[in-house]
Amino acid sequence: MNILYEEDGSFKVGSIMADNTTSLQIESLSGKRSKVKAANVMLRFTQPALAEFMAQAEALSESIEVDFLWECCPPDEFGSEQIAAEYFGHAPSALEAAATLIRLHSAPIYFHKKGKGRYRAAPSDVLKAALAGAEKKRQQLALQARYTEQLTRFELPDEFAEHLTHLLYKPDRNTIEVKALEAACAATHLSAAHLLHRCGALPSTQDYHLQKFLFEHFPKGTDFPPVELSTWDELPQASVNAFSIDDATTTEIDDAFSVEKLANGNWRIGVHIAAPTLGMPRDSDGDKIAAQRLSTVYMPGQKITMLPDSVVQAFTLCADRVCPALSMYNEVDSETLEILGHESRVERIHIAANLRHDTLEPLFNEQTLAAGKLDYPYASELTLLWNLVQKLEAVRGKPSDNSTQMDYNFHIESEELLAGHPSEELLMEPLAIRLGGQTTPAKSLVMAGHPNDRVSITQRRRGSPIDKVVSELMILVNSEWGKHLAEHGFVGIYRTQQNGKVKMSTVAAPHQGLGVAQYMWSSSPLRRYVDMVNQRQIIAMLRDEEPAYPKNDPALYATMRDFDTMYGIYNEFQRSMERYWCLRWLQQEKIEQVDGHGGSPDNETEHARSPLPYGHGAPCPYPTGEGANESLRELIVTAIVLRENLVKLGDIPLIFRVPSLPESLPANTRVQLAIGEIDLLDLHLQTRFVATIEDAV
Repeated sequence: MNILYEEDGSFKVGSIMADNTTSLQIESLSGKRSKVKAANVMLRFTQPALAEFMAQAEALSESIEVDFLWECCPPDEFGSEQIAAEYFGHAPSALEAAATLIRLHSAPIYFHKKGKGRYRAAPSDVLKAALAGAEKKRQQLALQARYTEQLTRFELPDEFAEHLTHLLYKPDRNTIEVKALEAACAATHLSAAHLLHRCGALPSTQDYHLQKFLFEHFPKGTDFPPVELSTWDELPQASVNAFSIDDATTTEIDDAFSVEKLANGNWRIGVHIAAPTLGMPRDSDGDKIAAQRLSTVYMPGQKITMLPDSVVQAFTLCADRVCPALSMYNEVDSETLEILGHESRVERIHIAANLRHDTLEPLFNEQTLAAGKLDYPYASELTLLWNLVQKLEAVRGKPSDNSTQMDYNFHIESEELLAGHPSEELLMEPLAIRLGGQTTPAKSLVMAGHPNDRVSITQRRRGSPIDKVVSELMILVNSEWGKHLAEHGFVGIYRTQQNGKVKMSTVAAPHQGLGVAQYMWSSSPLRRYVDMVNQRQIIAMLRDEEPAYPKNDPALYATMRDFDTMYGIYNEFQRSMERYWCLRWLQQEKIEQVDGHGGSPDNETEHARSPLPYGHGAPCPYPTGEGANESLRELIVTAIVLRENLVKLGDIPLIFRVPSLPESLPANTRVQLAIGEIDLLDLHLQTRFVATIEDAV
């Protein structure tokens, strides 16, 4: 005797070895013996043979029309043998009973299981809804399969266009688009970003990183709502003419300086800071915008400003304008250059000139100062300021700039601009990046990121006279205003450093790194919200008004917390975009050298126009002339070992690990590396150690 029984939701057959009433010992077709509960036995049979039974039953079940079977069912619960008799019109054979049972079990939409071998036909309205759902699911699976097939062929389905942002940055795994994308990624062994990039879904690799940042931190976009500035009392106009010193691309000009000879022979040095808080009191529309953004976001080629352009233009210290300003005048002894006193005012100041680094530095530097050359505008004023800031630096006992650290300038030439405006005057403005310190802002004419955009990276050593003049005078006003606030009982947001750790605090405390008793950010209110908060406090103090932020104001602590968090996020984004453009530079140079260094006179000219990044006098690693092409498959660069397998390229601010680097190479060892694959989405590059410079041939 044989049985058909149910186990783990499926039907199996076996021959009875022993019947113990409540359980049976059976043997399967494979010869395996097992114990089956009697309650799980669906039917007993002798014909057909055990080996043929399931195949014949399943074949017969396929011929049973589910719709007709459902119509044959009574409204109440029934057994499978009962409905088999109804369907076939006679007492069913073992094979017919098994086929009916299999068919009932395989159509849960039509037949709801109520027990072992017992079912109930689905009500017509429930069946209709279930069938509609099943059809929808079938269509979705077919659509998902089409999506997956297209993606594996690196074709972007038209329907994906409106879902790209979420597919890249916040995928919902319950959607068929994400399921199809994951299946295609598994088939192609690519990440979602790489696969979509292969499908042409990304305008550029640069846009991928930018849009990810915007999606996370600017979900409502970067546009500003209309802002109406508040009116403020008429301010007295100072008698001096001020000048600013900024990078060529700076539009948010926060600070300017003035030099005036006093009747007693001493000098009066003015430091003038833009005063946007006059038009944006606390909780105004403009203040809410600034409090939400907290800082201007910088990246090579463009920036996202903290304030609307209309506000910036109203308060930036632009040349040939009279601008509202918060000024600190410092009386300086004409002989000793000792500061004799400070006086702060809220006033209007005439900005006579905006001096720019690129034109000023060749005229105002260590060499021209040593030679006593004063044949350029504001030469005498700058020389006086240079002598003063050296005195200030000596008093503090700390250098304002690390002269061993490099500043890097990223200059991006957009293909879009070049195509429409070949004149060099219309190239994308460069962006000055100061790694590890304050970043000079820039404004792009268009967004960079086209695959054919060109990037150049230049460097300048920090600590030039221009750097020191600006940084020392900023340290002076930020320290003194912080001191004055504390003396008058006004709370402010300070930057403190003790035991090497920098943090923000509402209590005036020493900044050991700068060598001052207290230090606050108040000199960049167009670019940092903390500076705006502190400026409100300073102006209220000078006017003998109630502070905008009283002690223990929750808003002050919230600002300090939020700013610290977002400033770190913005800086991390800036570093990642600098890394992106460094990799773009390597990719650009690699292509140029492969195409351009073949030994012909024309190619040598092109090669000279775009020098290889060997650096530090390293010999050219490429052979020239005939037979040189095979060796040009890799770009060879010079790097400096920082520690273990961590290196930095000599000419650009790119730091990365080289797993193939020999162990125990001392720091500062110069090595040659072969640059392999460059991944602009993962910001990763493959490298291979070639030799140390001393061993290179």
